Amino acid sequence: MVMAAIRSINTVAEAMPRLTRFSLQAPKLVEVEFADGHVFKLSAEFLRINSPAVDGKIRSIGGEKVISGRRHVGIMSAEPVGNYGVRLNFDDLHKTGIYSWDYFYHLGSNKFTLMRNYIETLKKYGLSRDPRGKK
Repeated sequence: MVMAAIRSINTVAEAMPRLTRFSLQAPKLVEVEFADGHVFKLSAEFLRINSPAVDGKIRSIGGEKVISGRRHVGIMSAEPVGNYGVRLNFDDLHKTGIYSWDYFYHLGSNKFTLMRNYIETLKKYGLSRDPRGKK
């Protein structure tokens, strides 16, 4: 019984691959590589609109949280947070989101679906990826 519980815990722990490389290619890209061979290139815009921070300058429209106008946002720096992630500092002064390695893996694995849903939400509310006045 105890061995079954240990195997179960180990299986859960192994479910998320270990980060092997983090590269900030400022101002427009973060590249992360994981032990399972997956490499994800994540744009600054994509990371900004998917910030894990609660205060990410979000508009609430019809109950949906929407961040618009971030097509040209850049990443100024990345600060390590313990052994589990980084805080990204964006040039729109957003810097409160802590991106865990697991969250990077989630974002990378679901990048196309998340971006498609984001663009559909913007269209639904007549918003743009471009900053105001630059459509």
